[in-house]
Amino acid sequence: MKNKFYTYLLLFLIGLILVGGYIFIKNTFKSSEKNLEKESALVSLNSDDLVTSFFNDETKSNKRYTGKIIEVTGFVKEISYLNNRITLILSSNTNSYGVICDVNSSQKEKINKLKKNQKILVKGICKGFLKDVILQNCYIDTLTNE
Repeated sequence: MKNKFYTYLLLFLIGLILVGGYIFIKNTFKSSEKNLEKESALVSLNSDDLVTSFFNDETKSNKRYTGKIIEVTGFVKEISYLNNRITLILSSNTNSYGVICDVNSSQKEKINKLKKNQKILVKGICKGFLKDVILQNCYIDTLTNE
């Protein structure tokens, strides 16, 4: 009788470990690329105002923007395709700082049509400030020809 109890207990524990391991692995390796295309942004502002906000009061700006979906209007300073990632840099009113946009891979066709100094609107998740403001998983919502 004791052997049956221990056998069932062992099977239950193995099952519990397998289910727990599956959930852990699934959550750890799931894609972090949330589809922001149809999500609404918390705030819309231009790249100059965003960079200035972080430069003047990083703590307050982190509370206001970090981890949230924001829309930023700015001018294309540079486009990079390094390490199979598409990165777009928006210029700001200072030469030292800008907005780095890690672009969602589904936006490749739109990126190929962009030109330097073109005014665009991007939507992404703000990750904070490291010399530049960082946006991840960016979507290009509107191309304005100015």
